[in-house]
Amino acid sequence: MGTFCSVIKFENLQELKRLCHWGPIIALGVIAICSTMAMIDSVLWYWPLHTTGGSVNFIMLINWTVMILYNYFNAMFVGPGFVPLGWKPENSQDTMYLQYCKVCQAYKAPRSHHCRKCKRCVMKMDHHCPWINNCCGYQNHASFTLFLLLAPLGCIHAAFIFVMTMYTQLYNRLSFGWNTVKIDMSAARRDPAPIVPFGLAAFAATLFALGLALGTTIAVGMLFFIQMKIILRNKTSIESWIEEKAKDRIQYYQLDEVFVFPYDMGSRWRNFKQVFTWSGVPEGDGLEWPIKEGCHQYSLTIEQLKQKADKRVRSVRYKVIEDYSGVCCPLNKGIKTFFTSPCTEEPRIKLQKGEFILATRGLRTTRHFFFHDKIDI
Repeated sequence: MGTFCSVIKFENLQELKRLCHWGPIIALGVIAICSTMAMIDSVLWYWPLHTTGGSVNFIMLINWTVMILYNYFNAMFVGPGFVPLGWKPENSQDTMYLQYCKVCQAYKAPRSHHCRKCKRCVMKMDHHCPWINNCCGYQNHASFTLFLLLAPLGCIHAAFIFVMTMYTQLYNRLSFGWNTVKIDMSAARRDPAPIVPFGLAAFAATLFALGLALGTTIAVGMLFFIQMKIILRNKTSIESWIEEKAKDRIQYYQLDEVFVFPYDMGSRWRNFKQVFTWSGVPEGDGLEWPIKEGCHQYSLTIEQLKQKADKRVRSVRYKVIEDYSGVCCPLNKGIKTFFTSPCTEEPRIKLQKGEFILATRGLRTTRHFFFHDKIDI
């Protein structure tokens, strides 16, 4: 109930600006089109409300829509939770294990990372999601994952309605010739005839909604399985990347050490409960975390410091030979540059001729450069 109140209360009205972004506009548009068309098709042409099955089906469609929107807006407006500005650990000696964020003027708590889009350090940051125009992290990870589960399930139900509507309405209207297939849109399937005839416009709209539903089922369904995979290991997408780089660092330098991920509780069920709880409030405070026996509270942050130092050694310095405005897809830099721009909302760095940048590969085997910083010479 507390989470619901935080959604409708909008303590910070600035959060409403998150809706004015291409991600939420497209996401809510797809939800609206699929839900509306499924209800229209069901009531008018496939499963009318005066039947028991039709009534149950209509209630289920409304239920899917409400649950999807509830978790979507929860993920968007409740947010991931941010590290308090000026935060530092209680024990001042622990600062040696932590990175300092100059923007937030605070130390980065374990599992937190600075988001350049949100301009804050995010607790247990997984990623910045353009579809909710917010980060996925400590407070909204469960809502975000439930949205990823419910959206494909609702779309599967809607897709079934679309397919059955077109099948029942076109069954007696198809005629097959030697090399042709004709559709007689004037014929009526139901008796009595529906109030609104299933015409060409209705067929096109249903077919379009079916494409959206199937595309959403595949794309969002894949994201759900990716999220569940890391949740059952009590990791985030960033932490999976850090662990992969840790193994690469150890192998590259042939070190006699083993990196053990400190937050894996030893069983999938215990890891699952770190994110999903009956109260809807995740365990912990987002700043301190239970760790595996034998691990250090700052094992992950210590590994990050090692990788940061290692990144400087394995970086390559480049001199800028052309001015760059910092736009996402520059048209004046050629077709190849335009179509190979990184698919990310991370802000680009504005560069001027003669400046220097430090570019670093994410892994030893990676072809492309991932990290970059402007440096002063």
